[in-house]
Amino acid sequence: MARSESAVFTNMCMICDNNGNILVQNRKNPNWPGVTFPGGHVKHGESFVESVIREVKEETGFDIEHPILCGIKQFQDRSDSRYVVLFYKCSHFSGELQSSDEGEVFWIPRSELLNYPLANDFERMLEIFESDDLSEFYYYKEKDQWKIKLL
Repeated sequence: MARSESAVFTNMCMICDNNGNILVQNRKNPNWPGVTFPGGHVKHGESFVESVIREVKEETGFDIEHPILCGIKQFQDRSDSRYVVLFYKCSHFSGELQSSDEGEVFWIPRSELLNYPLANDFERMLEIFESDDLSEFYYYKEKDQWKIKLL
């Protein structure tokens, strides 16, 4: 039995201000459109924390400090690689907000998030970001149908 497998690492960051607002991104990607948090791929040889700092800067214009790992999402992708999304939270940021080619970024009150067209399964992912009792969002197949397990 192999002890290693191919993996793809990505990240996503929930940025909060001190007034109950969260920063969201309305993604342009037709494969996963809708409102979600900024993030992206980890480059080869890059630390996970440095990758989320870089991705947030590229997609929002913000420099974040002290992002805290708060959970993960994982599944086997079409090539049977493990696809891992590291979830971070952050409330320390500076800079000028600017959107990117990835999508428009803007602040909204957290209480209004569900009024927006969310990316697929984002509402369930949010449970991991906001829970002290959950840390993993896991897709698995059962009888050729994708299921979600929150752990």
